[in-house]
Amino acid sequence: AQLVESGGGSVQPGGSLTLSCTASGFTFFRWYLVDWYRQGSTTERELVASIDRTGTTTNYADSVKGRFTISRDNDKDTVFLQMNSLKPEDTAVYYCHAESHWGQGAQVTVSS
Repeated sequence: AQLVESGGGSVQPGGSLTLSCTASGFTFFRWYLVDWYRQGSTTERELVASIDRTGTTTNYADSVKGRFTISRDNDKDTVFLQMNSLKPEDTAVYYCHAESHWGQGAQVTVSS
């Protein structure tokens, strides 16, 4: 089983990015809760957002609430993280996580 993130990049403060996490090799990926974590160069890995199997229930870290939106397309085995109003402190490597599996990470850099 494998998770692959995409969509990272560099943006100016106030900009937007959408990360994608596409699963392969899972038996019924739609059964799993999926999380997005991030880790900055000087910070520990932190939970950013979570989504349940159906996409009905989501949770967010206080630092991103109101700016980030997690969603999923179970027909495509993909989970998204829409990030708006990005701040320099959002700069980090973002990781997708499901059922003890981690993606390779996607770098997000917010800088003017």
